[in-house]
Amino acid sequence: MSNTLISFRRRKQSAGDMASVVRAMKAMATSNITQYEMAVQSLQEYYRTISLGLYASFRGERISVNPNEGNKTNQRTVAVIFGSDQGLVGRFNDTITDFAQGIIKEIPGQIETWAVGERAYSLLVEQDRTPSRLFNVPNSISAITPLVNHILIKSEEYRQKNQYYSFHVFYNSPLTGVGYQQESRQLFPPDEKWYAEVSKIKWPSQNLPQVIGGVESTLRALIREYLFVSLYKASAESLAAENTSRLEAMERAEKNIEEMLVDLNLGYNRLRQSSIDEELFDVIAGFEALKKTGP
Repeated sequence: MSNTLISFRRRKQSAGDMASVVRAMKAMATSNITQYEMAVQSLQEYYRTISLGLYASFRGERISVNPNEGNKTNQRTVAVIFGSDQGLVGRFNDTITDFAQGIIKEIPGQIETWAVGERAYSLLVEQDRTPSRLFNVPNSISAITPLVNHILIKSEEYRQKNQYYSFHVFYNSPLTGVGYQQESRQLFPPDEKWYAEVSKIKWPSQNLPQVIGGVESTLRALIREYLFVSLYKASAESLAAENTSRLEAMERAEKNIEEMLVDLNLGYNRLRQSSIDEELFDVIAGFEALKKTGP
């Protein structure tokens, strides 16, 4: 009986230790979510400035950065899929890889996938779409910029080598409140929807904008900044969604541990009471035996 009680105490202690770890991970996830969401918000004004510059470039003469349509079968497409390097994120990686696969199969031409995160990479390998490149997931705000620059450098190399080239990103984006949703964007060449959004921008003053220098070179510089901001946003939102998924997983684990502790406490108390009852019965039985053998 004593061994069983000791076993219950050990299991209760282990569950308590697990609960402490889960609470610490919840706190870290909450803090990370706030940081990444603030990073995305801080980009909004810069993105607006870039959009105004693009509006000014398009205002006088619409210049397209699209190559000629050509033969779609000769198109080379790079698809960057943002996942995670760590576990405890539920179906975070499964949902984004399945979502990306559904869209990629509809894109004509040759498709090459790049994975951000080992978990997404492994799932894509299992789905017979082995990525040609693997990037590590940033572990902080400051690590996002080097990742984005690395991706952009490799993307530019592909663009220069291929006349018909497109660049897509797939990532999970956090929802207001709880949960996340899958997002996809064609960053290059910008599609007609993107051109329409830029064309609808209203200039904030009565002074008409003018572009200093060559319009085309200015436009291309702004496009590069647009790509940087868009990729940075995709990475930061993916990280926020990853921590959202981890927070939800930790909340489920915390609930399970609480239920386990309740069951363990009930079992421990029942066993302890049973042990006390047995000891009382032994005392009473011994007392009754002494009475019978007494003078």
